[in-house]
Amino acid sequence: MVALDWIILVGTLLFIVIYGVVRTRGSKNVNEYVLGGNEAKWWTIGLSVMATQASAITFLSTPGQAFHDGMGFVQFYFGLPLAMIIICLVFVPIYYRLKVYTAYEFLENRFDLKTRSLAAILFLTQRGLAAGITIFAPSIILSAVLGWDLRLLNILIGALVIIYTVSGGTKAVSVTQKQQMFIIMMGMFITFFFILGYLPEDITFAKALKIAGASDKLNILDFSLNTTSRYTFWSGITGGLFLALAYFGTDQSQVQRYLTGKSVRESQLGLVFNGIFKIPMQFFILLVGVMVFVFYQYNPSPLNFNPSATQKVLNSPYVDDYRVLEGAQKALEVEKKMAQDRFSAALELKEYVAVEDAKYQIIAINKKDSTNRVLAKSIIERADPSAETNDKDYVFIHFILHNLPKGLIGLLLAVILSAAMSSTASELNALGTITAIDLYKRNVKGTYTPKHYVTASKIFTLLWGIVAISIASVANLFDNLIQLVNIIGSIFYGNMLGIFLLAFFFKFIKGNAVFFAAILTQILVCIIYYYYIHIYPSGQEKLGYLWLNFIGSGLVIIMSFVLEGFDRLLKNPPIKTE
Repeated sequence: MVALDWIILVGTLLFIVIYGVVRTRGSKNVNEYVLGGNEAKWWTIGLSVMATQASAITFLSTPGQAFHDGMGFVQFYFGLPLAMIIICLVFVPIYYRLKVYTAYEFLENRFDLKTRSLAAILFLTQRGLAAGITIFAPSIILSAVLGWDLRLLNILIGALVIIYTVSGGTKAVSVTQKQQMFIIMMGMFITFFFILGYLPEDITFAKALKIAGASDKLNILDFSLNTTSRYTFWSGITGGLFLALAYFGTDQSQVQRYLTGKSVRESQLGLVFNGIFKIPMQFFILLVGVMVFVFYQYNPSPLNFNPSATQKVLNSPYVDDYRVLEGAQKALEVEKKMAQDRFSAALELKEYVAVEDAKYQIIAINKKDSTNRVLAKSIIERADPSAETNDKDYVFIHFILHNLPKGLIGLLLAVILSAAMSSTASELNALGTITAIDLYKRNVKGTYTPKHYVTASKIFTLLWGIVAISIASVANLFDNLIQLVNIIGSIFYGNMLGIFLLAFFFKFIKGNAVFFAAILTQILVCIIYYYYIHIYPSGQEKLGYLWLNFIGSGLVIIMSFVLEGFDRLLKNPPIKTE
């Protein structure tokens, strides 16, 4: 990085923080601090909802996901538009009618205090973990690539977010997220066009897509009924639907975004905006990853994109084995480029047989490439068993640092850190709100002024910021960071969604049945996750994690029915007749 990169990076981050503090300081009551005074327009809500979900993980991990596995990940979002419709028709009107600050206030009105508190605790557990990961994700990658201190990065990102989130509350989160989304999308579009410009002159965008297709990177739809596959059309439209319903309908980090709306209609329009544009946005980010893959068909790439892992093996007794493998990979890259040139020439001549022959050669070379990368990981593991060999999350940042011009590197790093800040801000804002409103205000006896609860919300937001930084400091890289966040959500969201569905649609179910059913469900979902997903390597699970959302919802509903039936039977035993 040169001086220009540092100026752009620091200037962008400082602008966001100062803008958020200046625009939103001085909240006088809980409504202003928690709901932003209900002043948000639909486009602010829509951008805020998108920015909350689109963390740094999205912009670091998703291109790497596409680079390795293709576009199939987009199926994860197929249930989202339908979820937005259901939330607009069911959830939003109820929340507004009851004039709640949090989603879980409704549960006390419908069930009882202990059910509300349980749902709040489930939220705090999973979202507290996720907040730490959204800070950790860019920190671990930037520290490995740039040599920056990991803990210092965790503290820096967390501190910047804490400053404006504690100061201005929900309004600060919303107004800064508009700026962040502009910076994020501008950076991604600029990168996309630079990638196309770096391809050989005869490789048009249409031809680049065909090159990606020849390597099976454009297989978007999978209609198989294989439940072990992580991403299929059916898992997206069912498990993805339940995950989206739970996330946008019951997760306070999202509910708080649209409860700031001036009216029910503004909130509904904001959610519809998200439903319309979210899939195209994710599709585009995946497409950027696919174009990075095409770029590396014509340009050399490292055996492992994680520079710290590579450095460890180069400083070990296994360096000679790794150098031999690197030599084989360089020879393979020459073959790869020649095969792509043959494929491109065959496309120009429109000779079907030649195209298919070239395609088979590409597939065979890609298999050798995959084998070399697996061997590289095994050598790295032998050199240092603690080394992180998974490099999906390092692909995009490696491309940025080694290929983009000076100045643009600073902008893309600002994109990554802005995304981390936007998502973390929403999470800390929600965590502070839930702790203050659902636990502190509801369970601590005494009469206090509105200013007291604003102060309490600020203190709890600060404390959760410290917790998130602490979690980030002890976190470890998973198979893929974006999958880790979704797995954590899937473990908890199905249960939470089931509780809300019972509250909305099954009026005869009472609080005791739901409370104990929810506890049993959470235990069972954790057991299912451990024995059917956790202990298996990626891609070999007995169950795709998205199905946990469906299973959790179904379990809590079924067990609530059973427990309610038993309770009624005990209270009203059948009369014996002789």
